Amino acid sequence: MTRHTRTEPFAALPALDRRKFTLGAMLALTAACNGGAQSRDPARGTSRMLTWTAYRDTYLMADGRIIDTGNKGVSHSEGQSYGLIFAYNANDRDSFERIARWTQEQLSRKDIALHCWRYDPAAADPVADKNNATDGDLVIAWALHLAGKRWNRPDYIARAAEIRAAIRSHCVIERYGRHLLLPGLEGFVTGGGVTLNPSYFVWPALDAFARIDGAGVWGPVIDDCAQLLGLARFGARHLPCDWMTISGPAQLAPASDKPPRFGYDAIRVPLYAALGNRKVLAADIAAYWRACLAGGRPIPAWVDVVTGEEANYALSNGGAAVAGLLLGTAQPAALDNDYYAASLQLLAKLPTGL
Repeated sequence: MTRHTRTEPFAALPALDRRKFTLGAMLALTAACNGGAQSRDPARGTSRMLTWTAYRDTYLMADGRIIDTGNKGVSHSEGQSYGLIFAYNANDRDSFERIARWTQEQLSRKDIALHCWRYDPAAADPVADKNNATDGDLVIAWALHLAGKRWNRPDYIARAAEIRAAIRSHCVIERYGRHLLLPGLEGFVTGGGVTLNPSYFVWPALDAFARIDGAGVWGPVIDDCAQLLGLARFGARHLPCDWMTISGPAQLAPASDKPPRFGYDAIRVPLYAALGNRKVLAADIAAYWRACLAGGRPIPAWVDVVTGEEANYALSNGGAAVAGLLLGTAQPAALDNDYYAASLQLLAKLPTGL
């Protein structure tokens, strides 16, 4: 089964294209470090406001599909979940309902209350890979419950409950004396261990689930995720990595089949830690980023947690927004022209305790 990963758009890009991407990243970081100076969209040459309206007009199609502009226009349950929580936060009921309807019609599985993780409009079967992405399902369930309460939609509340139950029953397993939150239904459990993605620990959603269903249901998952993230301190800088494997109660290592990087996925570890009032879980990340800035150099887009090698290009606008949220410094003021970076920017603007 294919393992979903946020690194896929960049793994295939030549060095020149990555450098094109970094122009916006360098400008974003400059904005974040210089009191919020206005950054500019390198593709369009114009500034765009960092608002839900600008995001909606750029990434939301009329039918309710959020498009991943950095990955050939495909869509993901992740992107749909982001669209839902952004629309809810902006009190945009029309957009929320369109996104929710498309997600249900196109991505929902028939056998279980989860969602196929990837939709490719150019493929004969747009959802050929039926695996789910647990982070997308977490945020979808969170957003549906919030919207159901605000707009008196019992169907949203019921669907959210079904998704929560499916995640708890099928995407949480007990191994090594721990409750492990799987990244998806298939492809993550082997005889040698269990592959985890720490950026899938979406604390605001998990905390909301505990309030709704009770601490007895979600408390063990939350506690073990937090403990595992505390153990995921690799290399000299004690950073988490995008993908890791657990093979014993306290035996964690970077996943052997992925680059051992604190990078494109793991950037969401400090994001969700901050949004979930758990900045202590990102203390080593904050220390590393502060050291970069104190030394007068940009924060690199990724770090190899084994060798210490750093990317020769800076964080995207989205990464810079996460750094600003964690460190309490200015964030880029203009919306990025890449779906994922722009999504990180709006996520970093969500209120805590949502």
